[in-house]
Amino acid sequence: MKALVVGYGSIGKRHVRILNELGILVGLVSRRILDYKPIFNSIEPAIKSFSPNIIVVANETSKHLETLNLIMEKNYEGIILIEKPLFQSSNITSFDNENIFVGYNLRFHPLLQKLKTEIKNQKIISCSVYVGQYLPTWRPSADYRKTYSASKMLGGGVLRDLSHELDYLQWIFGSWKRLISLGGKFSSLEIESEDSYSLLTETELCPLITIEMNYLDKICQRFMIVNTEDYTYKIDFINGTFQKNSEIQYVKVSRDETYRKQYLAIINKNFDQLCTFEEGLSVIKMVESIERSNEEKGWVYNAE
Repeated sequence: MKALVVGYGSIGKRHVRILNELGILVGLVSRRILDYKPIFNSIEPAIKSFSPNIIVVANETSKHLETLNLIMEKNYEGIILIEKPLFQSSNITSFDNENIFVGYNLRFHPLLQKLKTEIKNQKIISCSVYVGQYLPTWRPSADYRKTYSASKMLGGGVLRDLSHELDYLQWIFGSWKRLISLGGKFSSLEIESEDSYSLLTETELCPLITIEMNYLDKICQRFMIVNTEDYTYKIDFINGTFQKNSEIQYVKVSRDETYRKQYLAIINKNFDQLCTFEEGLSVIKMVESIERSNEEKGWVYNAE
């Protein structure tokens, strides 16, 4: 099996490494001068001469749509995995291709999967989600001011950067019905994108969800609390804990495990838990609705 990775930033490097560890021959598309083979400076010759089974789009979010169009123009019939977020905007023509998926790999996190199974037949009352990390420490080897996270034009900002939460909440609790938000650039970080957002929403299966996401948290926290009629659950992604009322279990998860499981699902053609193109697009539509709510200072309702 062969995979082609488009883009060689920090996330592209991770995809290349993990795919190699899985024994997959990996080609790379990058205009940078790199000591790597096989490498191509554009997609067209890569598809023609390398014939990949999987293409991973891991360049800047602002280039995802252009890259996908180039791939589709070549009548490529293999699997396409696009890094999250899918696009900057939802204002695009949908692609009629069941082989396009979006890299919301947190769906494969053991804590999240255990929670989804536990609450499946319970009455959900409320949910609270928090995710925050101080942007300057996010990528220690890079100047945070020059990363895509700092640029709204390149697809940065907490809503898109931390959109895993928006995906897995809909994966577990169904589509959002209405929402209201407050967010923006409040700190002294030298960025052009938003550094904080808070959100209140209702979904098909949960009447009350609160979400807070930011680039500010020096502790680095990512957790989720769910209240059902009989139980309170808390999963802590950073500390690896699953709590059900007073009972706590520890689950050891390596940094690469969710990526590896996502690829194994693709290799074995077990697509059920992967984020589809339409689901990825719905996350972008939710992001735009959150931004609209913030601008208009009121509730936004899901028309779909």
